[in-house]
Amino acid sequence: MSGLQRLHVGKRLSEAAVAGGTVWLAGQVPEVNPDADIEEQTREVLGHIDRLLAECGSDKRHLVSVQIFLKDIADIARMNAVWDEWVAPGHAPPRATVQAALADPRWRIEVVVVARQISL
Repeated sequence: MSGLQRLHVGKRLSEAAVAGGTVWLAGQVPEVNPDADIEEQTREVLGHIDRLLAECGSDKRHLVSVQIFLKDIADIARMNAVWDEWVAPGHAPPRATVQAALADPRWRIEVVVVARQISL
């Protein structure tokens, strides 16, 4: 066994990788309604993160770091309102938030996370 597990492997990328008790998620983007406002897109993306972390044996209490890419940094307060409801109290991870051109112009947010598995 290689000690490396990939989940939801596609031609170009895997949605997640787990090795040595660390979980890496690919950038999570809005898929259901990419034309939604920043709040709805943020909720959807955080839901993807919850689902993938659970599949990898982790959860949002075990986030090591988070990178958030916003199409428009003016959305940060509205995104933060959703984030603040989602993040586990007392477990806010180190985080960077930047404005970036995203691959699909309809996307307002993309989130990349690294987490630890709950039990090794």
